[in-house]
Amino acid sequence: MPPTGQMRSIILDVDTGIDDAWALVYAAQSPILNLMGVTTVFGNADLDRTTRNTLAVLDLLHRETPVFRGADRPLIRPWGGPVPEYHGHNGLGDAPVPGPKRRSEPLDAAHYIRAAVRKHPGEVTLVMVARLTNLARALLYDPGLAPLIERVVLMGGAAFCPGNVTPVAEANIWGDPEAADLIFQSNIPITMVGLDVTMQAPFTKDQLERLDPNRPYASLLRQATAFYMAAYELGNPSIQGWCPLHDPLAVAVAEDPSLVKTQRYPVRVETHGRWTDGMTVVDARQPHQGCIEVATQLDGPRFLRTFHQRIGVMSS
Repeated sequence: MPPTGQMRSIILDVDTGIDDAWALVYAAQSPILNLMGVTTVFGNADLDRTTRNTLAVLDLLHRETPVFRGADRPLIRPWGGPVPEYHGHNGLGDAPVPGPKRRSEPLDAAHYIRAAVRKHPGEVTLVMVARLTNLARALLYDPGLAPLIERVVLMGGAAFCPGNVTPVAEANIWGDPEAADLIFQSNIPITMVGLDVTMQAPFTKDQLERLDPNRPYASLLRQATAFYMAAYELGNPSIQGWCPLHDPLAVAVAEDPSLVKTQRYPVRVETHGRWTDGMTVVDARQPHQGCIEVATQLDGPRFLRTFHQRIGVMSS
């Protein structure tokens, strides 16, 4: 990746989603990231809804960044459906979402990724904060694409901690494990920003209440995030009064890799296990091997300071 502080071009892949919405805000307002395009995929809600939510959030940000619809199901297996218990039936905590003022682009996400990377070889970082199906499709269409991708920074996986869908599997990997395993085997440089570090990034009710009400997205995301926090409290007795910032952290690491400490390991994804389906299998016997940088530690205070500044959390 370019040195910290140097401009870099990214494509952001989302299933918007409450924490995806924060990731969009973080990326769109970055002074360092050139947000070339946004691709959408099924996941937190169906593809129509995630695309609509993405366009609506970008409208609130007054950004004309092009949006490309992607996969509406996993590569091979049936889709297990949305997760309304965490993201509401509309994907944004059932908060009122304004109708988007424009449509997604006619080109689909996989072909857009392919075209953008081939136009700018070695210059594009893909920030994937959803199921990895769009990139997997692009690689299946064009196997020669992998060496042209600068890096993939993904929110997904659980290296040395429990999963959040099963005891061992994180949601984005579990949602399409065949796609994830294809990407982990692609030899693309990957930074895996998994639950090991995203659960170290708490956003509290007090911080949410201090969100600047003059920000155009404040009303929507305040309501949506309150829903998200309540869902975390209900489903996780150890989490009270806060929610993790999964997807914004991946964007932040794409912007500033020094936020996390990483260790290079071989990683595969279990696709046939009865109890371990979707597990990111990290071979800790072989440190410094492979091309996957697994994030293991986070500079939480520094990330949260930047997050608050970027989104408009006022000082107490």
